[in-house]
Amino acid sequence: MADVEVHPDQGAVVELLGVLAYAELTAFDRLAEDARLAPTLDGRAALARMAAAEIAHHERLAARLRELGVDVIAAMTPFVAALDAFHDGTHASTWLEGLVKAYVGDGLAADFHREIAVFLPPPDRALVEEVLADSGHADFAVREVRAAIAADPTLAGRLSLWARRLVGEALTQSQAVLVEHDQLADLIITGTGDLAGVGALLQRITRAHTARMAALGLNP
Repeated sequence: MADVEVHPDQGAVVELLGVLAYAELTAFDRLAEDARLAPTLDGRAALARMAAAEIAHHERLAARLRELGVDVIAAMTPFVAALDAFHDGTHASTWLEGLVKAYVGDGLAADFHREIAVFLPPPDRALVEEVLADSGHADFAVREVRAAIAADPTLAGRLSLWARRLVGEALTQSQAVLVEHDQLADLIITGTGDLAGVGALLQRITRAHTARMAALGLNP
């Protein structure tokens, strides 16, 4: 991580909390919907529990925004278009696609936001780390996907292509968010120190993504 001490203004903090609040809200919606695709009641219950965890995270972020004197809806609204575009463009059509999206797509976003959170003041950094902590996605998704591939090895290729599509869409929308939100972009550049620092940040995220793909038994 960078050694630069960063003192972000409230605008940058609000932008990060706002995008996360909306991300958690959409995660709840998506997981609740994907639960209906579950082939078993156990799987349906597992995703329902994950959805409940996401809405709880949303409430924690909303409470913090209100503590800062910020309207929660106003804080989330600037990020609706980008996040909705990502989810509309990567709508899971099967149970396994939904699990890969929750594990790979959400994992990539969490890594990115976790890297930015390093530059926040302690209370907000701790909150972001709390809401980005795994709520049961990882082990469950890995177990289900690997079991499905073991039963039908032809799934690996299709799910690998799906995961790469998720990453491409996620990167496109992340770039759009940073272009449109200067304070958030400035926080990253100031925190990492320079463009080399930004490059190192992206390399860490890439390595984490590669590790996730390997855990699922997929090709990055």
